[in-house]
Order: sequence, then C-alpha cells, then structure tokens
Amino acid sequence: MTETNSPSRELSGAGGSGYPALALCLAGALLAIFATIGGVQDPIILLAVPLLAIFSFFLLFGFYKLHPNEAAALTLFGAYQGSDRGNGLRWVWPWIGRKKISLRAHNFISQQLKVNDQRGNPVEIAAQLVWRVVDTAQALFDVDDYLSFVAAQVEVGVRTIGARYPYDDFEHKETTLRGDHERISEELRTELIARLKVAGITVDECGFTHLAYAPEIAGAMLRRQQAAAVVAARETLVMGAVSMVEMALEQLSAKKIVTMDDDRRAAMVANLMVVLCGERDVQPIMNTGNHS
Repeated sequence: MTETNSPSRELSGAGGSGYPALALCLAGALLAIFATIGGVQDPIILLAVPLLAIFSFFLLFGFYKLHPNEAAALTLFGAYQGSDRGNGLRWVWPWIGRKKISLRAHNFISQQLKVNDQRGNPVEIAAQLVWRVVDTAQALFDVDDYLSFVAAQVEVGVRTIGARYPYDDFEHKETTLRGDHERISEELRTELIARLKVAGITVDECGFTHLAYAPEIAGAMLRRQQAAAVVAARETLVMGAVSMVEMALEQLSAKKIVTMDDDRRAAMVANLMVVLCGERDVQPIMNTGNHS
C-alpha cells in the first residue's frame, strides 16, 4: 500500500515578543557588572554571576526581527513548530530554527511562449500575474522551491488556456483569446489558483501582456483578416444598394414618373447596382437621340 504525504498546514502563534527577553538580558548584564564592581564576597553570588552572564549571552542568540508582511517558520530539529507573523523584535529559544518568508504581493511576467491554439495555429503568449503566499508551511515544506514552482506552473497554465480557445473568430460566434480578454484572464487566474494551491500560494490578478500570431503565420493571418473585412464591407454595401434600388423602383411606380416593362426595369436595376456598388466614380452618358 502506497502512503501519500498530507499537505502541511500553517500553525500560528509560534514565537514571541523579543522585548521581555531583551529586558532580561540587560538585567542579567547589569547584575553581573554590579556584583563585579561592588566587590561582593558572597561565594553564592560569585558563583551565580558568571552563570547569569552566560545565560544572558545565550539568550542573545534567540533574537530575530520581522518586517511587515514577513513571517518566520520555526522548526525544532527539522520538525515544524509553527509560524510567527508578528512584527518587530521577536525571540524564541536559540535551538529553534527560523526560516523567513515574504508575505508581500509578488509580480511575475512570464516569457513569451509559443502555443498552438484550439485550431492548431501557433500563437505567442506572455502572461503577468500578482501572487502572494498565504500558507507559509506549504510554501516552504510542500514544494522544493516555491519561486521556481510558480514560474513552472504559470507556463503550464498559459499553455493550457492557450490551447483551449482559438486566437480569433472571424464570425464572432466563439470565445476567443483576443476577443474575450476579461473572461480568458479570469479563467487563467482560476487555473493558476488550482495549480498553486499545493504551495500555499494564491493569485490576486493576472492577464496577458502579449498575444499575437507567431511570425511564420502572421502575414497570412493578416491577409485573411483584411479579406474578411473586405467581404463584410461588401455585404453591407450590397444590402444597402438593394434597399435603395427597391425604394427607387417603388417611388417611380407610385408617382408614375415613368412606365417600364420588365426589360427596362432589369436594365435600370443593373445600372443602379453598378453605380451604388462600384468603387470608381460613374461617368454619366447623355442620350441625345439619333442623328441622321
């Protein structure tokens, strides 16, 4: 049967203020100085003075300081005893090991990664995230190096999300990396929180700092986007032209300006469509009749 290690959990309340221990050290030093200078002859006091001095010196090795948003994990011969999140001068017994860890927000920007999107197109992606340690025990004892762990998991998370969606959708019917930035960023954050939970780390915010087609297909994709834009513009132009021709024919018939058979109507429709849809200015031709 295979045994699995359960995740570490932070224990609070370890460590204590260093000022009482500092006062004790100063008091011991002053008593030793007073007994030495005062010429005390009592053998018990003379025996206690060096012991008090040694004890005061021994207490000095238990001092350490913690800045705001900083913690210290305390261990006894390798066994985790708890974490100290207090600020200022702190003290524990000198044989207690202390390993400091920052609780501040960290900013991380990944390198540009080449990822194949949902359609297999190579895309370059770089992500930025703000993360922080929420469980000191997990960060220090459940992973080998939590800083390297963050970098590795960001790369895996970016590749996972990048392969889940297409870069772009010319018909605007799908969720895309380019068109749904907020949704994709929130999904990336959820993915990274799940991956970094084992290290006692959470992600406050994240997003893409770089998103583009890879250079080898960027030119082709640009031409495709331009072609799609031209087609969309043509569709709008034709729809508008048909509407205008229909309105013109209705107005001519309603006001009885001219009576046209089917052939003349078809010719007029063709001429109007050329005029409305053409890219160049139309040069009118005046019909002046036949000359003998």
